[in-house]
Amino acid sequence: MTVKAYGTYAADKPLEPLAITRRAPGPRDVQIEIAYCGICHSDLHQARAEWAGTQWPCVPGHEIVGRVSAVGGSVSGFREGDLVGIGCIVDSCRSCFECDDGLENYCDHMIGTYNFPTPDAPGHTLGGYSQRIVVHERYVLRIAHPEEQLASVAPLLCAGITTYSPLRHWRAGPGKKVGIVGIGGLGHMGIKLAHAMGAHVVAFTTSESKREDARTLGADEVAVSRNEEEMAAHTQSFDLIVNTVAAPHDLDAFTALLKRDGTMTLVGAPASPHPSPNVMNLITKRRSIAGSMIGGIPETQEMLDFCAKHGIVADIEMIKADGINEAYERMLKGDVKYRFVIDNASLAAG
Repeated sequence: MTVKAYGTYAADKPLEPLAITRRAPGPRDVQIEIAYCGICHSDLHQARAEWAGTQWPCVPGHEIVGRVSAVGGSVSGFREGDLVGIGCIVDSCRSCFECDDGLENYCDHMIGTYNFPTPDAPGHTLGGYSQRIVVHERYVLRIAHPEEQLASVAPLLCAGITTYSPLRHWRAGPGKKVGIVGIGGLGHMGIKLAHAMGAHVVAFTTSESKREDARTLGADEVAVSRNEEEMAAHTQSFDLIVNTVAAPHDLDAFTALLKRDGTMTLVGAPASPHPSPNVMNLITKRRSIAGSMIGGIPETQEMLDFCAKHGIVADIEMIKADGINEAYERMLKGDVKYRFVIDNASLAAG
């Protein structure tokens, strides 16, 4: 089946309308008509080949929501008309320790929603900037939010789970002090989620203008990271810091804020490395710098259900498909509150 999409054939070319093919649903497949797709900073990195290994054509998009339009004969968990989502994973080996533990995101053979090898044409996966997608039922997620919130649910499939997973793993909750570094697509979700979990939340931003925004999102306190006095006020006080910034920066300023045995987990993925941290900052208080990558399918479903229960969605700006290139440029400038979402119905005009 040929469907309309938006993608690019080269790193130095803008995204443009494309025609791509999707396979017919197999016995365990779910076919989804995509209603909305969020725009992640990872999309820009891959489309512009800032990350190695981009394959062409590149059709990004891994924050996908829509409605089931067909199911394979052996599918029992979904039926036509269901509201569903697809995140960053569309396949994995299904037999390793990671997959057995529901941590498909750490499977060595994980297949991402775009730019990963697949038997389907053109030989690599094509993402959610398209009208339709076909995915094995294991990787399809149920959406319990009201349908009118569907567009704002889309970013939960990456930005939501990317921040939810470390918050859960390091047990954010009542009695814990949690810092969120960066108030962008990831950071704004981190603030909302940590607040809903009952933690004391401190947001860190480089911009004084975001102070009130952070409080509105649920931060108990806000620190401007360029203000030495505000930073010093939090020395040795955090149980957990989730660092969402996707640009290289000095990590020492934040590790110094951790308690003994505190952890800073990095979820932002810069195109070039951070400066090497000061090891003494870690040794003297048994602090840790860790990493976390999205979440497995069970945890992503848990996150969606948690968000539905607590009324949590992303703050979005809706765009049409022909506005993607402009959205990329604005995203680079931080000119979005806080996630662009494509109205995929607009692809029909391409």
